[in-house]
Amino acid sequence: MPDQTEFPLVFESLKSILKPYAKAMTIKQDTENAFYLDAPYSEKWKKDLYFGSVHIKKNYVSFYFMPVYMHPDLLKNISPELKKQMQGKSCFNFKKIEKPLFEELSQLTKQGYDRFMKEEYS
Repeated sequence: MPDQTEFPLVFESLKSILKPYAKAMTIKQDTENAFYLDAPYSEKWKKDLYFGSVHIKKNYVSFYFMPVYMHPDLLKNISPELKKQMQGKSCFNFKKIEKPLFEELSQLTKQGYDRFMKEEYS
C-alpha cells in the first residue's frame, strides 16, 4: 500500500486547480477528502453537467475532469508524463505532489473549461 501521508497535500493542490471555477458552478461536495463541481443546468442536455472533482482514494488521489471525456481532442497535446497518470478517459491519479504535472493539468483545466462553457452553453 502506498504511503498516504502526502495524500491530503496532493488533494489540496489538485483542489486548488478546480476551485477557481467554483464561482460559475455548484459545489456539490467540499469535504476533507472530496471536492465536486457541477456545471450549471444545460438546456442542450436537460440537466446539470458534471464538471470535475478531486477525491482521496485508498491508493491515490484522483482528479476527474469531464471536459476531456466530452472533448478528447483536448488531450492530444498533453505530455507523456501526464498521460501516464490517466486512468480511463477522464481521470488522473497521483500519489505525490508533482508540480510540473499539476501546472500542466491546470492549463488543461483552463482549456477544458473554456471549451466546455463555449460548446455546452452557447
